[in-house]
Amino acid sequence: MSMPGIDTVLASAHGRYAAKGNAANANPANPAAMTRENAEQFEAVFLNTMFQTMFEGLEEGGTWGSDSGSEAWSGMLVEQYANTIAKAGGIGIADAVQRELLSLQETAGQ
Repeated sequence: MSMPGIDTVLASAHGRYAAKGNAANANPANPAAMTRENAEQFEAVFLNTMFQTMFEGLEEGGTWGSDSGSEAWSGMLVEQYANTIAKAGGIGIADAVQRELLSLQETAGQ
């Protein structure tokens, strides 16, 4: 499994974000909820990138099998790992991103 390029990662993230709908349009009255959703999405993309790199070293024919579809299935599983971990509290990236986004919003509003 090869490491996807930044364009591939960004296109994938954009597709997931567009499919969910723009969080900013969902509930503009609740900036904390909007920033939390965006922060979790950012953390999920980050974790996905890290996990893709981690799983790249696995030998073919093991957990994933060795056929041509194994790369697609492993990529989807890694994406689900990243999304689940981010939604369950993650590794702290979403918390830091949310704090920074809220701080920037408060500063911009003054």
